[in-house]
Amino acid sequence: MPAHNADVAAVFEEMADLLEIEGSNPFRIRAYRNAARTLRDLPREVGMMLDEGEDLTEMPGIGEDLAAKIKEVVQTGTAAALEEHRKKVPKTLTDLLRIPGIGPKRAKALYHDLNIRTLDQLQKAAQDGLVRSLQGFGEKTERYILNQLKERAGEEKRFQLAVATQYAGALVTYLRESPGVKQVVVAGSYRRAKDTIGDLDILVTAASGSLVMDRFVSYPEVEEILAHGATKASVRLACKLQVDVRVVRDDSYGSALQYFTGSKAHNVALRQLAQQRGLKLNEYGLFRGDQSVAGATEESVYAAVGLPWIPPELRENRGEFDSARAGRLPVLVEVADLKGDLHAHTKATDGHNSMREMAEAAGANGLEYLAITDHSRRLTMAKGLDPKRLFAQLEEIDRLNETLSSITLLKGIEVDILEDGSLDLPDEDLCRLDLVVGAVHSHFRLSREKQTERILRAMDHPCFTILAHPSGRLINERAPYDLDMARVIHHARERGCFLEVNAHPIRLDLTDTDCQMAKEEGVMLSINSDAHSTLDLGNLRYGVGQARRGWVEKKDVLNSRSLQALRPLLKRTMMNA
Repeated sequence: MPAHNADVAAVFEEMADLLEIEGSNPFRIRAYRNAARTLRDLPREVGMMLDEGEDLTEMPGIGEDLAAKIKEVVQTGTAAALEEHRKKVPKTLTDLLRIPGIGPKRAKALYHDLNIRTLDQLQKAAQDGLVRSLQGFGEKTERYILNQLKERAGEEKRFQLAVATQYAGALVTYLRESPGVKQVVVAGSYRRAKDTIGDLDILVTAASGSLVMDRFVSYPEVEEILAHGATKASVRLACKLQVDVRVVRDDSYGSALQYFTGSKAHNVALRQLAQQRGLKLNEYGLFRGDQSVAGATEESVYAAVGLPWIPPELRENRGEFDSARAGRLPVLVEVADLKGDLHAHTKATDGHNSMREMAEAAGANGLEYLAITDHSRRLTMAKGLDPKRLFAQLEEIDRLNETLSSITLLKGIEVDILEDGSLDLPDEDLCRLDLVVGAVHSHFRLSREKQTERILRAMDHPCFTILAHPSGRLINERAPYDLDMARVIHHARERGCFLEVNAHPIRLDLTDTDCQMAKEEGVMLSINSDAHSTLDLGNLRYGVGQARRGWVEKKDVLNSRSLQALRPLLKRTMMNA
């Protein structure tokens, strides 16, 4: 069975977890985590790279040892080193690490001192007040752990959009190779670009007699066949992702695509519109009595109820029907609209590539400018910049800009917002930059009022430009901190600064609804990659998808401006302080 990048990354993440529990060398742990991130962000399957004889050590953070382990995982599905560490560390401990607030030391304490073997046992111990008795916990931590367990209870397993893309892309390619197949498209929440995917819905049109369903259930990654019919089949892959495939007729393709794209709320409203016109809408078409009115294309379905085609990302029943009727559907932003990227890192801090390498990769991706925004000194683990190192980097940018022909580097920094709302570097240093990206990297569990006030105070600094990853969430890993986002968005408008749509697949932050709120408030957004390597620059497409779900147009995006148009907007944030 082929190993996708996400599968190899999962092996490395588990290795890092086990090493952390064992108290191994922190640099070794970090190497595995960095390698996992590199693998998740790869635009190509690493198995294909190996087949083509590419040198994996040329990837960021991948040395000979890690390259050998990648090859081993691709070929066998696991690593001998991982199996050895699994024998030393009970699986319970790695399960405990998935709960926010529990690190390796706390996991070991729960295991050894309270004999906790399952998450159910952890919940009961917290409910009985036993967790707070352990050294390093306390009542507040116990309550936080209990809340996290309750929030996760009953949650379905969901996959990050970028991870689902790896499995979907390979499967679509496989199905298209089946004789007689005409079209293969992934519908559902995947087509609507939701940040997480519960399952995959795939539609196929094929010639009569096609054996595409037999080919589908024979896919090498299928772990369990849930259903197998002539026009519908359902399987569960080894990664636990459920995939449903339906073969539809050509004259029903559009209505099926509309139906299975959803969302449920959008489809219910659309069916009601059809009923008001005496029509019946289902996955097979749009009918007046027994006569087909539309169905071959999505456009024909929407037109038959008096509407223009509605982009999939807007189909959430959040005002799209009123806008469509009034002719006010937004012209959604596209990847090609982005002229630059205003949040990127180099190996001066925790990035993997040099400044020149980042600049050349951004230029090759068609960007006109790239802001270098390495971390400030507060992030010691990231080798953050102090004023002296920042000044040296600014001089390096000046020298490099003299040699670059197709792209311009902007001088920036990702400065830490401290607990009291102050910034990690003095204003006199920050105001020498083209832009200042402020970010919260600590004290995530402040109260709603304190967290909000903290960020508002930071935004009032005279050089503050963009609020990075505003909610602080890590999808499936860390909940957003408690924040009054409406106040933050309103303050950004008054202050004249901008909010980021962080395109990294694990963040996608702002959320879609907050993007829409910002647009309605007139706050401009910056869709940034937060790249830590040249490979990460490709993540901009996920940020664009998130912005599209928030009704964002080109005019709403700061970095859709040319460099000439951008500079006055960046300077204005300082003048409005």
